[in-house]
Amino acid sequence: MSTATTTEASTRTGPLDPVGTDLMRTLKALKLGGLKDTLPERLALARQRKMGHAAFLELVLADEVTRRESRSAMLRARTAGLDPTMRLDTWDELDDLSYDRALLSDLTSLRFAEAGNGVLLLGPVGVGKTHLATALGHIAIRRRLSVHAARADKLFTRLRAARLDNTLEAEIRKLARVDVLILDDFALRALDATETNDFYELVVERHHRASTIVTSNREPAEWLTMMSDALLAQSAVDRLTSGAHTLIIEGPSYRQRHTHPRGAIDTKDVTP
Repeated sequence: MSTATTTEASTRTGPLDPVGTDLMRTLKALKLGGLKDTLPERLALARQRKMGHAAFLELVLADEVTRRESRSAMLRARTAGLDPTMRLDTWDELDDLSYDRALLSDLTSLRFAEAGNGVLLLGPVGVGKTHLATALGHIAIRRRLSVHAARADKLFTRLRAARLDNTLEAEIRKLARVDVLILDDFALRALDATETNDFYELVVERHHRASTIVTSNREPAEWLTMMSDALLAQSAVDRLTSGAHTLIIEGPSYRQRHTHPRGAIDTKDVTP
């Protein structure tokens, strides 16, 4: 901000009141230390608008509520395994991507989660399926829903380990209770007998009870050929796709779109 702009802003709102040592000590004692960052500006605003005591108190406490909700959401998103950079506001909606934008808008309302329906995000590699799934997870976190996100192969590895130490049932129950489960890169490779069985158990436990978001570069019909037990596969896929919203994204890979032109690559960025 320029000096002229700063001076103009100060003229409009008046001088900022410093937060004194005694006040800071009191705020910390009440676990309100975060107010120190906005309190001077709020005092100046209250003076400018001639706010009453009650209105001013409501204003600064609303700041604290917003701050705490934001921090809580950030911590819960981290626990859920959500990439903090993959939010809806960072989604690169380019014209060369083809998908149902009205459906995506409806998905962001989370009506699918309220109804216990699933979401399938399908398309080739690199079109942003993981980004959108994660963005829906962030929205769910903000709505106070429980979320867990995992790459499919890593989740199946975790369940295999749980089987070895006799905690599989507890692990399945824990995953079944999650409001929104994000299964990323499903059926990227074939599922063996153990993985097929675990997938079936997980889908059955969550069916009509909670929402599962699946990203895959294969269609559900192909999933059936990727599993070792045809009967379990059919039963699981039928349940998972029943009532699910399917968003198909088509277009060039995001990573290819952001590749530097060969002549523009700086030699210092090239790893020998």
